[in-house]
Amino acid sequence: MGLFQRKKNASDPQRALQGTVDEWLLRPRDVDTDVITFQVATGVETQQQQGTLQETVVASIEDDTKFMLIPEGKFLAGEERFEVYLPSYELALHPVTNAQYKRFVEATGHRPPNESDYGHPVWTGPDFPPEKADHPVVCVSWEDAQAYCEWTGLRLPSEVEWEKGARGIDGRMYPWGEDWQEGRCCRWGGNRGHEATCGVRRFAEGRSPWGLYHMAGNVLEWCEDWYDEAAYNRYRQGVLTLPQTPLMGRVAGRGTRVVRGGSWRAVHPMFFRTTCRLYSDPTLRYASVGFRCVNTVE
Repeated sequence: MGLFQRKKNASDPQRALQGTVDEWLLRPRDVDTDVITFQVATGVETQQQQGTLQETVVASIEDDTKFMLIPEGKFLAGEERFEVYLPSYELALHPVTNAQYKRFVEATGHRPPNESDYGHPVWTGPDFPPEKADHPVVCVSWEDAQAYCEWTGLRLPSEVEWEKGARGIDGRMYPWGEDWQEGRCCRWGGNRGHEATCGVRRFAEGRSPWGLYHMAGNVLEWCEDWYDEAAYNRYRQGVLTLPQTPLMGRVAGRGTRVVRGGSWRAVHPMFFRTTCRLYSDPTLRYASVGFRCVNTVE
């Protein structure tokens, strides 16, 4: 069985989220200030540092999103772990929740996420089960996510902003470190039981070096970028300007957007790596895809 079960006509394989993940395999709420240990790269060595992670709140937006400041500087990107410089930005502490998205729907009249192209929606009509209020919203297309960001005055993260938020500066393979930690650090197909998503403050041990929740697991997340197979060649050269139109090519010419992070459906550690790149038609809605926002630091 494929990762995504399409309710509508699935005759066009280009509209599926990078095929089906299964085919690729074949073989409590915490306090707002946390102290965690994280590694900082210093040449070929690493050193342990204690970091006090302070959440920042952007008061001018509509949905009370909390952010963590990602400071300017270089980080190790991609499988080859090459240096990329990024200016400062603030990345949301966790994905947008059902409760946050409901305020957007009520304020704007935007369509609720009660239909799905793949999987089963959480919402019924204009609402969702009360116990799902702090779960990440799903069944939102890239276009829905973009509309939400415009309403809040925020934006979706670029692919490299998302990656730095997920792995810190030392090029770690997972948000929590180099090794897969089964069942302990994220919501995935191996520990979900009969559930799907979980609350956005769950799995605190799996936070990224910046203190961000669910940069792996729970839901996949839309990024701003059009998907480009050769994007990392540009990043390596310091070119971070995003294409304004779909790129032509074997995959990019389909007009797909970048999707990052693992989801509650995935059942192999490779899909939770900070380097795993997926893509999808931006008009489709999935029961395992959500998003988080970025606030630009002036």
